[in-house]
Amino acid sequence: MIRVVLVDDEALLRSALAALLPLKAQISVVAEAADGAAAVAVVREHQPDVVVIDLEMPGMDGLAAMERIRADNPEQVVLMLTRHARPGVLRRALKLGVRGFVSKSAHPTLIAEVIETLHAGKRWIDPDISALAVVDDSPLTDRELDVLRETLQGYSVAEIAGRLYLAEGTVRNYLSNAMQKTQTPNRREAARYARSREWL
Repeated sequence: MIRVVLVDDEALLRSALAALLPLKAQISVVAEAADGAAAVAVVREHQPDVVVIDLEMPGMDGLAAMERIRADNPEQVVLMLTRHARPGVLRRALKLGVRGFVSKSAHPTLIAEVIETLHAGKRWIDPDISALAVVDDSPLTDRELDVLRETLQGYSVAEIAGRLYLAEGTVRNYLSNAMQKTQTPNRREAARYARSREWL
């Protein structure tokens, strides 16, 4: 039996998967969570074989939750669900150790099969999503993207420095570089530009 934790802010989808996955494979849904912060606590408590987590959630999103979860357990197997996999997001997820990526519109049978595949130690990435990963026209470095991502969340330079464990001057340098590369007048415009180009 594969023990699974489901994380999705859409209650209808989450409950549907909780009901359907055990019918498709030897899967037991041991817990559910509606947001990233709850996911960290639930995974810590239940130690599942596989975490199935939504990428886009309010507050702490799937990637931020995965950083915390994998800090607790670097071997945690993760399947990420998404509607729109931007290239930058997919690359960041893979760097965090996410082993599977599936569209939220996928049939529960496929999701169950992917859970089994990941549990067996393999990777599985939706072909349409993986094609996006190789499309990378971003001139920005990973760290420049990190500070722009935090900017989009509305954090100040001081808060970004604290969240990313960087000096404030270093954050300002990254933001300045990003503004030059995107030819934008301020950091918020740079962040919006990067998002519009699907670099974040």
